[in-house]
Amino acid sequence: MFIAVIDYGSGNLKSAAKALEAASNNININSKIVVTSDPKIIKEANKIVLPGQGSFKDCCLGIKKISGLEDALNEFVLIKKKPIFGICVGMQLFARIGYESQETKGFGWIDGEVRKINNINKTLKLPHMGWNQIELIKDFTLFANLKNKSHMYFIHSYEFITREKDCIVATTNYGNSITVAVAKENIFGTQFHPEKSQKNGLVILENFLKWEF
Repeated sequence: MFIAVIDYGSGNLKSAAKALEAASNNININSKIVVTSDPKIIKEANKIVLPGQGSFKDCCLGIKKISGLEDALNEFVLIKKKPIFGICVGMQLFARIGYESQETKGFGWIDGEVRKINNINKTLKLPHMGWNQIELIKDFTLFANLKNKSHMYFIHSYEFITREKDCIVATTNYGNSITVAVAKENIFGTQFHPEKSQKNGLVILENFLKWEF
């Protein structure tokens, strides 16, 4: 299996690749994991992981600066219907639009928008950083063998708000209920970082490697 970890200058690539390698070893799947920004290589992959750190705007600009990358991702996801896993801002990029720094268009694969977490009367610390429990909203393949209310590692100040409620597969409570995992056909993403979530995160990565769509 060939997994492409998309490099568009967002950082956190090595830890994502290493976590995928560990997950692959755990379940004895022979995987070739490549960190790349080359559209030709990406198109050849069986699955892709789209990490993301920084602002929504900067991540969008990073993708657009690489010739052919945006088109390659759209082709991979919308036409070839191959599995994609978006992590943190990588998941947020699935949205139609984001409002971090300035109004910025996302991929629009899931109808939604990215807005700052509601800091209720300034009682919440932002970014939301550290370990928090997740609530599994529905049965989903990539959460197999994971207990409800498992702890995951977060670091974010903005949240994904989607109108496609059927796409929400997990939430967490941080003042309000926040969407932390979405799934739509071959598209899957988490607001938390599985590569930083120790055993619980590895379970999800193992399920992603086994996921057939």
